[in-house]
Formats: sequence, C-alpha cells, structure tokens
Amino acid sequence: MESVGRSRVDAIAAAQNGQGRLDGSSAGPEGSSRAAFSANRPQWILTGAIVLVAINLRPGIVSIGPILPAIQASFGLTHATASLLTAIPDLLMGLLALPTPWLARRFGRSSVLLSALIILLASTVIRGLAPNTITLLATTGGVGAGIAISGSLFGGLIKERFPTKSALLMGIYATALSLGGAVAAASTGVLANVLPGGWRTAAGIWGLLSIVGIIGWRMVGSSDVNGGTQPVVSPKPGLPFTNFTAWMIALFFACVNFLFYALVSWIAPMYQELGLSTKKAGFVLASFMIVFTCANPVIGWLSKGHDRRGWLLVCGALVVGGLAGIALAPNVMPVLWVGLIALGLGGAFTLGMTLPLDNTNSAEEANSWTAFAMLVAYLIAAAGPLGVGILRDLTGGFGIPMLGLLIFGFAMMAFAPFLKPGMKG
Repeated sequence: MESVGRSRVDAIAAAQNGQGRLDGSSAGPEGSSRAAFSANRPQWILTGAIVLVAINLRPGIVSIGPILPAIQASFGLTHATASLLTAIPDLLMGLLALPTPWLARRFGRSSVLLSALIILLASTVIRGLAPNTITLLATTGGVGAGIAISGSLFGGLIKERFPTKSALLMGIYATALSLGGAVAAASTGVLANVLPGGWRTAAGIWGLLSIVGIIGWRMVGSSDVNGGTQPVVSPKPGLPFTNFTAWMIALFFACVNFLFYALVSWIAPMYQELGLSTKKAGFVLASFMIVFTCANPVIGWLSKGHDRRGWLLVCGALVVGGLAGIALAPNVMPVLWVGLIALGLGGAFTLGMTLPLDNTNSAEEANSWTAFAMLVAYLIAAAGPLGVGILRDLTGGFGIPMLGLLIFGFAMMAFAPFLKPGMKG
C-alpha cells in the first residue's frame, strides 16, 4: 500500500516537472526553481507550522468546560442548552468536512487555512463579549467553523508530504491538538478567577493564540507544493459511501469523539456537583487532557505495524475500564478513572486519524476518506455533550449519563476487528 502511495506521489512530481504544475501554471525555469526550493525545504519546518496551527484547534472548545457553570449562571442556561457550546463545534466539524477540500482546490490550501484561523480568532474574542444567548451561540458557530475548516486540511497534507510517516505525523498533529486543549483545561478556570472580567476574559483570551498559528503558517504556506497559495485543478475522488472499511473507520472515530467531547464538556461540572472545588474539578479535567496529550504520540509511535487493530482493541478496553470506574465509583480515585479513559481515547484518536491514510493511495483520496470520516464522526459526536446534558436534566445527576457512555466504549472494541488496512470492499 505504501509503495503504491509513493509511486503516485512520484508520478505527481514527474507531471509537475515534465508537463506543468497541477494548478495549470507553466513549468518554466522560475516555476521549477520554486518547486525545487519547496521540495527541498526541511520537513521539520512544515512540521513546526502544523504544530503551531494545531495548538489553536481545541482551546475554543475545551476552555468552556471549566467555566461552564459560570456561563450557565450568567445566561440562565439549562444543562441541555449549555451543551450546545460544545455540540455546535462538533456539528460544524462534520458538516464543513465536505466543502473544505473543494475550497482548498478552488482557492488554495493556505488561503483557506489562513481565512479559517482569522474566523477562529475573531469569533473566540467576540464570544467573550457576548451580551446574550443568541450572540453566545452564534460566535460559538464561528469558533466551530474556524476549527472545522482548519482541521479538515491536514489529512491530505500529511499524506502528500509525509507519505511514509503518516502515523508519526498524525501523532505529532494530535499531540499538538491535545496540548492546546490541555493548557486551556488547566488554566481557564484559574484565569477566570484572577483576571478582570471573569469567565468572559478567560474564554476570549484564547483567540489571541490564533495569531501564533497565522504567523507560523505564513512562514511556510506560500511555498507549500500543490496546495500552497495556488488553486489546484485535479480530479476529485468521490466520497467512499459504498466502502465498508470507510464506514467502520468513520463509526470508530465517531465513538472516540462522542466520548471525548461529552467528557470534556461535563467532567468539570460533574465533579463540582460531587463536591469538588472549581480548582480541583479543573485539575481532574486537566489530568484528562494531559494524559490524552501524552497518549497521542506514544501510541502513534508504538503502532509501527500497518495493521493497528491490536492497539485499537487495547485503547477500547482502557476506555471501558475507566468509564466503568467513573460511573460506579466517581469519587474513588477520579484521576485514575479519567486517566484510563484519556489514555485509551488519546491513542484511539491518533490511530483513528491515521486509518484513512492507511487505506488510500494519494493525497486527494486521503482527503476524501478523511472528509467522509469527519462528516460521519462529528455529526454523531455532536450528540455526546447534548445527550449527557439532557440526561442530566432528566435524572438530576450524572450517574446514568456516565453509564450510557459505556455503550460507546464497547462499540469501539466491536468496530476494531474490522479495521484491517486494505479492506477496500
């Protein structure tokens, strides 16, 4: 599979050198020199830019958890309505996965990515100033759109530029995503207590992090071969709606994200209801994000074989064990329970993002599979925070919602045996 992928990448390079660039521009001396410069650019520079962008793509969501009770108090929100602050970004990450590859081909990858980061910056800052619930939810939509469009572009980029190191690069990307989320989880509650403006300043300040991503991408985006600032004219592979393996990947990834966003939204509020202070509940959430962050590169690195099903089963088992503990004995070693869950979800997230790359032969095909997986996964995942919030309103506690999450842990284990690479029926 990897040799086929390399041969297609070589064919693309040959087409660019001998028959003109894929974006339709001339392959004259100036174009050839630019392509050669970009091709020879050290990969670590592009990797660094990916990291700088990725750390921006979770604080806008994760930062809400520690301050959710304060937001509910400010606007008089029910648990169900409050869950929309996480559910809306999830929903958009699914819906916008489809048009994003087209936007990248039409306007150029870098232009689309920079526009998305600007949307993320503006929406996050304005959300902190929201005067009413409508503005709060509308700016949350902007946050979700910025994250969704940015995140949809990296599967094809990694497949294109790192064809033999997909799992490693996905591990690095996922680690950067989680690092941004971990910092937000650990510090947002503290910032709300010490900064003027309380939760509003603590929520809005994360928009400034987007400036780092914008600067980082500007350093490399203009010379990104086949997708930098120039639009690319190339055939668009269809979405794999009839492919069994693609559906298994999408459903597995849906379970991972359903659990992740449900827990990120409600771990801190749940432990505050169980008697922990805001600071201690924030620590429990931060420990979840820290372990999740560490699991991303470690399990990505350990999964060296092309068949990742064994590690996927291990990840599912860790999640089930942690969820059972948190549902049945939440006050007994809470850091242990959330640590087990985070270890399993962190590894599963990295491997889940790698699976579309394992089963495709080109950057465009990887984009299509990734878009399909994100469409299915995040549309389902959006129900995670919402479902927990509704059940909390109906039952008056988090015990039954946490037991309900176990279903998705067992589903992760059930889907894993069907995720053998190359099963393209």
